[in-house]
Amino acid sequence: MIKTTLKIEGMVCGMCEAHISEAIRKAVPSAKKVTASRSKKEASFLTEEPVESAVLKEVIDATGYRCLEVESAPCKKKGLFGWK
Repeated sequence: MIKTTLKIEGMVCGMCEAHISEAIRKAVPSAKKVTASRSKKEASFLTEEPVESAVLKEVIDATGYRCLEVESAPCKKKGLFGWK
């Protein structure tokens, strides 16, 4: 699995987090465990294959928020239910 983390500017409430998560799910249908956090100013998700960072930036910027950075790294399952 690959964990992709996006640094996002402009999220201020729970609805902002929901908009970001929905945009990611639409752009990357294979995304699993999609989360967005206004306090951390980031969103993350898991996929089997890498996702183009330019596509993700374009999708987030189109929602009215600003994608500052996209980082992808392999992740391993830790324990029975979690991912690291």
